[in-house]
Amino acid sequence: MADIDRVVRRSRRIEQLLREQYRANGKGLHQLISSCEERLPHDVIAKLRYVATIRNKVVHEDDFELDDQQDFLQVCDECEEELTPRSNRFIWRAAFWLMALITLLALGFYYIHWEKVMTILS
Repeated sequence: MADIDRVVRRSRRIEQLLREQYRANGKGLHQLISSCEERLPHDVIAKLRYVATIRNKVVHEDDFELDDQQDFLQVCDECEEELTPRSNRFIWRAAFWLMALITLLALGFYYIHWEKVMTILS
């Protein structure tokens, strides 16, 4: 039962990314992939098909057992990373480093001019 839960949760995250970022339409993961295949990065399509196949087997076949759960989760991680917009990640990284730089410059300024600042405040 834990396999089903984990597989379905991960595939639903991928479905959500396909719908939101790539305007995919359809019921199942295979349909979603087919509807936006021309907009997807080419190296991720086979991984998405693998995730969709495993998801269908886990849900619909009674005797199916997920042999290599770590491999499946790794493929899901790769798909999610590939489908997440890069500009969003770039913007957050740039904002973080910009704030760190400003903070360091402010600390350096106060370290150098602390005595003058204290005389002005007194």
